[in-house]
Amino acid sequence: MQDEVDEIVAAWRRERPDLDVEPLQVLSRISRLAAVLDVRRADAFVGHGLQAHEFDVLSVLRRSGEPFERTAGELATLTHVTTGTMTSRLDRLVARGFVTRRPDPGDGRIVRVRLSDIGRERVDAAFAALLTSEQQLLATLSHRALRGKQVFRRGFVSGQRIGRGVSQSINRAYLSIISTADQAAAFAGSSVTGV
Repeated sequence: MQDEVDEIVAAWRRERPDLDVEPLQVLSRISRLAAVLDVRRADAFVGHGLQAHEFDVLSVLRRSGEPFERTAGELATLTHVTTGTMTSRLDRLVARGFVTRRPDPGDGRIVRVRLSDIGRERVDAAFAALLTSEQQLLATLSHRALRGKQVFRRGFVSGQRIGRGVSQSINRAYLSIISTADQAAAFAGSSVTGV
């Protein structure tokens, strides 16, 4: 079973035999898998009236435990955005009643952000929907694939792209992208976005 990436790699090998195009075998598939996951995650969040960036902020607060509070600066750092972007996001979340803001009692320059009861209900529901969606994806993988290093396989992405049953695609998939523990560790330590 060949997929779109195989065709791309074959074409580049034909046109540029002087280059090692092997990284495309792994990174292009990871990129495609990331796109599938992004869509599924967005669907889970939209179903609960949230955008992904709103979920990010609310989930940081929720994971922090009682009293579900952080500084605006901490939220910016933990969600990898600038303080200006965080201010804009917090404005919208406050307007929707999902969080409250107040000056820090010890230092008025610091803004403390707390998850409201409504925000907690919303993020909890969205998180449950996200887990259900991702468990459905993983349920299509065989136990062998989950135990081994075969989670990133051709059929997973191609089945999602063309709408065929994920289970059928995955069970026919045969390529293990990450073949050694060393490679898996190397990928776990890096962030891959778009290819």
